Amino acid sequence: MLLLAGRFDALVQAIAQRISARFPPVVANDPERAVSQQRIQEILGEVFTAALKSEREDPIGFLGKARLRNAFRRELRETGYDEKFVDFAAEQFIAQLTRRAG
Repeated sequence: MLLLAGRFDALVQAIAQRISARFPPVVANDPERAVSQQRIQEILGEVFTAALKSEREDPIGFLGKARLRNAFRRELRETGYDEKFVDFAAEQFIAQLTRRAG
């Protein structure tokens, strides 16, 4: 399980870095710099698709998804995103994982 935890931590760190490169917290948290919801979904979808390609060989179960979601939320908070964006991104992330598994 420790190996799995390390893999998840590395994955969420990589995803958070890619998101912050494409949609930095400074932009996400600034109401003056409005970015459409559709554009944010596109950015997140592209980042998740690219990051999850390497995870295709091992299916992620229910507990794994819960662990990923929590680690992802924590990583985004630590990166500097506000709670509204963290909630939205985590929801999109789990939706992408669920679609991929189905």
